[in-house]
Amino acid sequence: MNTPAIVARNLTRRFGTFTAVDHISFEVQSGEVFGFLGANGAGKTTAIRMLTGLLAPSEGEATVAGYDIRTAADRVRERIGYMSQRFSLYDDLTVRENIRLYGGIYGLQDDEIARRSELMLGELEFTPPVTAMVRALPLGWKQKLAFSVALLHQPAVVFLDEPTGGVDPITRRQFWELIYRAAAKGTTVFVTTHYLDEAEYCDRLSIMVDGKVAALGTPAALKAEFSVASLDDVFVTLARGTASSGERSP
Repeated sequence: MNTPAIVARNLTRRFGTFTAVDHISFEVQSGEVFGFLGANGAGKTTAIRMLTGLLAPSEGEATVAGYDIRTAADRVRERIGYMSQRFSLYDDLTVRENIRLYGGIYGLQDDEIARRSELMLGELEFTPPVTAMVRALPLGWKQKLAFSVALLHQPAVVFLDEPTGGVDPITRRQFWELIYRAAAKGTTVFVTTHYLDEAEYCDRLSIMVDGKVAALGTPAALKAEFSVASLDDVFVTLARGTASSGERSP
């Protein structure tokens, strides 16, 4: 049996007396598209910062790509890609310069950067010139380029934080085709999104509420579990449960 790409066991992070992430546990399989959902303030960003080796947990443990996030954070960062809401590209650099910069950060040699860059841009059917400034690119191209650059070093896991914010529905759908293509090649995709129609595209979902994993399963299983017709209704049901139990302490 394959080792899961991500394993979290009772992962917890406190800031003073406030518990941002509260003993969450889950596994993500290799090549899986895993949705990590929740309202603002639910603990998603803090959890991702721990899983990417940027923030030490207060309690619990986790491995990413086979490496412990506590004791081997540097190795974790070598084996992951990351794309933020702002696409992680430098607007004041050209397309080629961004690719070279990130290739160097990922430890690739110049000839390997050139080879992978040509292959990547060909697969994207990238039409703007590589000498174009990134700030001049249409938002959809900037988004697709940022995702492809995050995969340049062939990571085991790629983390996508609200990757489709601000783009039109057609571009969002095209972006998800890129996600499926990466997953088909064996890359594990860990994605946060506030578009619930996109959440339907995930193999499985984890829904965070008040720092805890409130629901976990396939989109179909979650709708069946809560006896509702849509993931919107799952969210409403979970929100009502939270409201009835009282507000979260700041």
